Amino acid sequence: MMFRAMRAVLSAARSGAGGRAGSSSRFLSGSSSDSRRLAGKVAVITGAASGIGRVTAAEFVRSGARVVLADVQDDLGRAAAAELGGPDTACYTRCDVTDEAQVAAAVDLAVARHGRLDVMFNNAGTLGGRYVAAPIESMDMADFDRVLAVNLRGVAAGIKHAARAMAPHGQGCILCTSSTSGALAGSAPHAYSVSKTAVVGMVRSAAAELAARGVRVNAISPYAIATPMGARAVREMLGLPPGGASEDEEEVLRRVFEEDFNEMGGGVVLGAEDIARAAVFLASDDARCITGHNLMVDGGFSVAKPLNVPAS
Repeated sequence: MMFRAMRAVLSAARSGAGGRAGSSSRFLSGSSSDSRRLAGKVAVITGAASGIGRVTAAEFVRSGARVVLADVQDDLGRAAAAELGGPDTACYTRCDVTDEAQVAAAVDLAVARHGRLDVMFNNAGTLGGRYVAAPIESMDMADFDRVLAVNLRGVAAGIKHAARAMAPHGQGCILCTSSTSGALAGSAPHAYSVSKTAVVGMVRSAAAELAARGVRVNAISPYAIATPMGARAVREMLGLPPGGASEDEEEVLRRVFEEDFNEMGGGVVLGAEDIARAAVFLASDDARCITGHNLMVDGGFSVAKPLNVPAS
């Protein structure tokens, strides 16, 4: 039903019925926060060149942290680090999280540059080959393996090497990006949903061990957000071509994220900055007794499912 409604919106936009053309391109958004919650802390963020990772890196820097941005998008990553103040504040390193040695090297770089690691945000993720789910009997097992290698094994490697740096000092915070699709089946392809479900299991398992050693481990589960990855997923759902969008298509994307997907009233729209602020809180001393938790940042999407009862 939802996808049919989206297609109807697309049809209306193409026929000239769209409203605010081009307003959905807010993939990166700043915060007005001047908090110093993370003053003096050192963080590594994977998947930091774009989307949630990039916005979170900016929020961490605004909150007083020094950040190592780790990604495979070299040009975007270097540009992001430069925008955040340069090598004393933010630096970029190439890190394919499917290669454990590269994850270890990102952790070691933070320690070598700044003498410590306080926060590891395992945020890198992939949708897989296609976001539109195929029947399970047609599942591409090679794609399944690729998705789990990034979304789960990459997280496990991040937890492992962050713990190696943190536990001897009796302090640290490890964050991992899960998803509402890890809590509610049917909203994403099998590989993606399974990987995000397993992230929460990995977080709880690690938290159970590391709490006594002073290291906290938590997950953050966002709902659909208009990041480049999120926009790609919606374009595939709607059958839109990849790449640049026309004004009509931009209006469709805006309406999907701000209206069709949105559960909140009062003009509130979930954005990457909301995930970034949640990460700042969990990484700060304000959350010093929170571990093994999966923080749903979804505007109420996962709270309830309406009964399938026809209106009277």
